Amino acid sequence: MNRWIIGLGTIASLELRQRVRSVAWIVLLSVVFVVVGVVTLLLWLALTQFGAGSLDNAAIYSSIIFFVLLVGTLVTPAVSGGAINAERDAGTLATTQVTLVSAGQIVLGKFLAAWTIALTFLAASLPFIVLAVVLGGVPFLTMLTSLGVLVLELGVVAAVGVGLSGLQTRALFSVVTTYLVVAALSIGTLIAFGLGGLVNQTEVRNVYIGLDYSGEIDPETGIPEEIRCLEPEVTTYQSPRFDRVWWLLAANPYIVLADASPTTFDSNGNPEDLFGGIGLGIRQAQIAPDAETVYDECESARNGFQDPYDYPTPEEIYASTVPSWFVGLLIHAGLAALALWGAVARTRTPSRRLPKGARVA
Repeated sequence: MNRWIIGLGTIASLELRQRVRSVAWIVLLSVVFVVVGVVTLLLWLALTQFGAGSLDNAAIYSSIIFFVLLVGTLVTPAVSGGAINAERDAGTLATTQVTLVSAGQIVLGKFLAAWTIALTFLAASLPFIVLAVVLGGVPFLTMLTSLGVLVLELGVVAAVGVGLSGLQTRALFSVVTTYLVVAALSIGTLIAFGLGGLVNQTEVRNVYIGLDYSGEIDPETGIPEEIRCLEPEVTTYQSPRFDRVWWLLAANPYIVLADASPTTFDSNGNPEDLFGGIGLGIRQAQIAPDAETVYDECESARNGFQDPYDYPTPEEIYASTVPSWFVGLLIHAGLAALALWGAVARTRTPSRRLPKGARVA
């Protein structure tokens, strides 16, 4: 077991030395550091315009975390997407395959190296994350959960890239395919959710009972002295059924991050950060629209036009619906494991059949 771990560490170490020692990588990290710093400064200046209370929430922190996830999903495919097939094209993979290391060690070692490289973007952003925690008073559980999910999501992207680099012959195709997978999870799920809700529509019946204003009007209240009701007006319209397709968003990495991170609410029950805002969106999508809505203006006039309905607050909606982040993490973990398993099977030697155009050494 120790020899297996040593071989795994050797592959990961060689991969890291090969990719991180270049000047271009240092420049890229510096650019990420500067961009995150500028984003943090702009967020701080923008939130201060709304008063000091805005800095008591985790708005800055959650925005930085989402920005780091965006940067990671944009750069990690380029780093991991050619980890195996690029060496196969260069003829250096065969040199490693004839050593005592196994195909599993090669694939997992390259995956650990790609994951470590992806985490360097998080490390470059840590000073601003710590600053946001200090300024915003972010709860410890929110910080711990969001960082943990962020680390896992970057690992998923790295695993998919390495896996596809072992399954496909050309490095360019595997990099592009990795970007397509990331785009399908990030943007494709939103498109599928929107189109699915529009396709699945239901008829909603709206009943309006109006108030007759033709009589004498009380000058103090503006209400007719004799309240007389008009005949009910019934209209119907089609309403999207997003409650039938909300589960499509469970695979979105940004929604997984938001839904898994505990959020805070203000005195009115509104979320105070992006985690809560995005998480509330997917929770509200689970609620089916009412089959019939009734607005009785006569009854409202009798009550002095006070709203008799007790609507739930966003915090109550958030608490009464079902979280979906663990489903998304399971989907992502299964996708990553499947990609790595396929890469191991394709990289194992001796190979019974090679893809067309693949070289042996």
